[in-house]
Amino acid sequence: MEVKMTVPHVLSAFAPETIGTKVIDPDRFLAILGGAIRGHDLSRDRVPGQHFIVLSEEAVNTVSCGVGRRTANPDDYVVRAHRGRVDAYLRRDLAAPAESLAVVVYTHDAYNADPQVAAEGRQVGDDVTHVIVAVLASAGPRPPLSPYRFVSNLAGGNREATLWSADEIRAMAQEIVEYDQGWCVVAD
Repeated sequence: MEVKMTVPHVLSAFAPETIGTKVIDPDRFLAILGGAIRGHDLSRDRVPGQHFIVLSEEAVNTVSCGVGRRTANPDDYVVRAHRGRVDAYLRRDLAAPAESLAVVVYTHDAYNADPQVAAEGRQVGDDVTHVIVAVLASAGPRPPLSPYRFVSNLAGGNREATLWSADEIRAMAQEIVEYDQGWCVVAD
């Protein structure tokens, strides 16, 4: 299977300065991801064409972790604007060593059909087979969605949220609260 990936302009993981996970060895990262996409089991997708791919331990060294341990020291934080919001983030030098790496990749058709993509007119051309939607390097407990992304998804921002049961929503909310008390997203 031929894999031709693209990165939408809203994904900043490949930028010199970013918030969250940062790809520090893009060539190696993309090579590993291409192989993982070719070997991905489509039956594991909750929504057709929306892949959640956990990469090998070898790939973990291609990124800087997107989180670190929350501190009580205001000097450990930087204020950044991200997606129309101003928030405080832990400084990149306090990022925890990455322990795991996952990537959200959509097929061409799934990406173009996504409600947020369609509303913002960010469709990709027919020459692309896959779109890298998120790069998630983490440490500590499995990171849940951010509180904002969780609510945005419930409000119609992602088709998968329409499949969540009330019990799943409550469990996810509890997990988000517990995680947010101990961990913080990092930024350059």
